[in-house]
Amino acid sequence: MRVMVCLSYVPDTATRPQIASDGRQIERTSVKFILNPYDEYALEEGLLVRERFGGEVLAVCVAPDNAREILRTALAMGVDRALLVRDEWTLDSFGVGVALATVAQRYNADLLLMGRQSIDFDSFQMASTVGELLGYPSVSVVSRLVIMEDGTVVAERDVEGGKEIVHTRLPCVVSVQKGINEPRYPKLPDIIKAKSKPVDEIVLPSEGPLCEIVAMELPQRSRAGKILGASDAELEELIRLLHEEAKVI
Repeated sequence: MRVMVCLSYVPDTATRPQIASDGRQIERTSVKFILNPYDEYALEEGLLVRERFGGEVLAVCVAPDNAREILRTALAMGVDRALLVRDEWTLDSFGVGVALATVAQRYNADLLLMGRQSIDFDSFQMASTVGELLGYPSVSVVSRLVIMEDGTVVAERDVEGGKEIVHTRLPCVVSVQKGINEPRYPKLPDIIKAKSKPVDEIVLPSEGPLCEIVAMELPQRSRAGKILGASDAELEELIRLLHEEAKVI
């Protein structure tokens, strides 16, 4: 089984981002970047598939050179190979999807795994984009994955009020949800060994993004909230505020 796990290099959730001087991107020099948390579950699922069927796991990230650190984390967790598709923040989501599909074709991947979404742009479209480009079926937000010996795939998705069961076949693209497994965390000896393991690098041709960020700004708090009690006078004041200030009644 040839498993390809797609990783995103994203700002740490504890980071307080600032807007760069051009007003179209965040100031990246002061931001700590990490492995996309949802992708940890994809990595673990890839390793579990390899443990059952054999083969190898390739971790791929489309990002600048600094993303080698998350690829080394993947190597420390146990993937067989790591590949950086070098890009200096020029690609949009579609461009990243094209790059991943190109690698998957060259690698002849049987199964592509990724987290349900990245926590920076939250576009929630990578699995379907890559699946469409490859002509593979794709299943998103999977909370349980079962692969049969004959290549049949059974994916369970959480939906409102119950579960949805999807049947498909390999090769396919799957994005996984938190809770599908419990990611293993590398031990110190594995981390040390990973530092000496190679991280391959390629640069793929690009025709440029299909969409463009024209402006970016931080959310603004225009006014503070007001807390009122339950007395008749306060209820009358609430009605007045909803009518005169909020203008919703």
